[in-house]
Amino acid sequence: MNRSNKIERLLWSIAFPGFGQMLNKKYIKGFTLIVLEFVINSNAHLNQIIILSFNGEIKNSIESTDYHWLMFYPCVYMFGMWDAYKDSGETADYAYLPYVSGAFLGTVGLMYSAHLTIFGILLGPVWMPMLFAFLGIGIGIALFKILYQKKP
Repeated sequence: MNRSNKIERLLWSIAFPGFGQMLNKKYIKGFTLIVLEFVINSNAHLNQIIILSFNGEIKNSIESTDYHWLMFYPCVYMFGMWDAYKDSGETADYAYLPYVSGAFLGTVGLMYSAHLTIFGILLGPVWMPMLFAFLGIGIGIALFKILYQKKP
């Protein structure tokens, strides 16, 4: 499969976990991710906290969050992206590192999102995990480049 199709699958998975799998004709996996998205989203009150966060109501978004459910989201989300990309064609060794480190640090960011401030600003359960996830993706890309260049 060409690079354009791989990116298409990745972008659909960013839009909604499971859609990339559906395009790859991995229907059971896609359906499972879609169901997980709905279950986690509903139980964590994710749509509500996104709306509150986008409107600057960070304290209200923290109070509305069910962290027990939302802790699952970064891993399911990043796995859905990685899996759709991987199943759409051959991938390089260590290409999973940005996704894994993004999922891990996104989850860490979520754990600290109710209390950790950056330059005195409380980012809350939407922005803090995103910031940490992007940091994790960057670290994963750097590790990928280092390890891939050392490959015999």
